[in-house]
Order: sequence, then structure tokens, then C-alpha cells
Amino acid sequence: MLPLLLTVEMALASAAAAGAGPARSLLSSDSTKSTPSTDAPARAVFAGGCFWCVEAAFEGLPGVRAVVSGYSGGAEERPTYGEVSSGRTGHAESVEITFDPATITYGELLDVFWHNIDPTQGDGQFCDHGTQYRSVIFTIGDAQRREALASKRRIEASGRLRGPIVTAIVPFTRFWPAEEYHQDYYKKNPAHYQAYRLGCGRDARLRAIWGKDAGGHIEAHKPG
Repeated sequence: MLPLLLTVEMALASAAAAGAGPARSLLSSDSTKSTPSTDAPARAVFAGGCFWCVEAAFEGLPGVRAVVSGYSGGAEERPTYGEVSSGRTGHAESVEITFDPATITYGELLDVFWHNIDPTQGDGQFCDHGTQYRSVIFTIGDAQRREALASKRRIEASGRLRGPIVTAIVPFTRFWPAEEYHQDYYKKNPAHYQAYRLGCGRDARLRAIWGKDAGGHIEAHKPG
């Protein structure tokens, strides 16, 4: 039987799916979440539990051009939300971030990521349990891997956490955008989103772990 709050999340998502269009890709020419530019953008892919919440943490940060909710870390192609939620595909709910490294660095994105998750929780994140909610840094290239490992070592050395970091740092393979109704869920369904987030205890747990640093250090630009 699915946990109650997971069932609530799936029910809310299903209710929002009415009239939903096809999944959106960052490569799609009609994507409203990407900003065309002649500058070469960079990408970062993170998993930190419910992608509605992780997406909201990064959207609006200076230098972030697009944040797309989706699935990464599994072998199955074109997985659906229902398939991923079953825990059988190997994917984790993830976000793909397109950013301008001249404005915001990968290191700064890592800082925001760490302070929006519980790095010591191995069975999911907050109220959501299962491998589909595990925390992962999917590194794109050796430079990102080195930076991710260095950031993990700094947090470990700080003594801030009461347990070992279990967040995985693994090479990126493929990202599949989630269904359209999941994109910008916190904007499209603010009441449902806030009820889910509060019921899941996400912010309370983040404050307990990180104190005033919960949510990252680029607070002023986050969406409300």
C-alpha cells in the first residue's frame, strides 16, 4: 500500500492532468520555459525528492534560464509518472536546470541543492519514501563530478549533519521530461502544492537540519 502522503501527491497530480499536453523537452522549439540565446548554456541535473519542490527552489535564481521536472537514473525509456511512482523503473524524480555559468556557477547551484534536501535520508526525501525519491547529483562531465565531490567533503567536514551523507553522486545518462501538468506545478496549483509541502514536513525538516541556511543562499530571487 502506498504511503498516505504519496497517495495524496498522486491524487493531486492526477486531478491536475485533465487537459494535459505531451511532455515538454528543453529541445522543443515551443518550450515556454527555455530562453533562446547565442550564449552556450550549461546543464545541471539533481534529484531531491518531489520534483515540484526542487523545481521551485531553482526557478527565479539569477542566471537560471529554465528548470524542467522529469526523470533520470533509470534504464527504461520515456517513463510515465505512474511508472516511476511505482518504484520499478529505477528513475528518480529529477530536475534539469539550464543556466548561464557566467551569472551563476555550478558550485552555487550545488549549494542551493544541498540546502533543499536531507542528505542523510536514504529511503527517499521527507515524507516520500522509495528509490524514486532518492537524492542524487547527476554529474555531466569530470568537472562537475569533482566539484560535487568537493562540496560533499566540505559539508562532511563542517560537522553540520548528524549522520553520514547518503546522497549519491553518479554520472548523468539521460533525462526524460515529465508530463506537462507537472511543470511549474507550484504556480499552476498553488493551494495543492502548499498543502502537499506543509503536510510532507519539508520546510520544518530543512530548518531542523540547516537552520537559517535552509533553502540555500540565494533567497531573494526564489519564487514565492
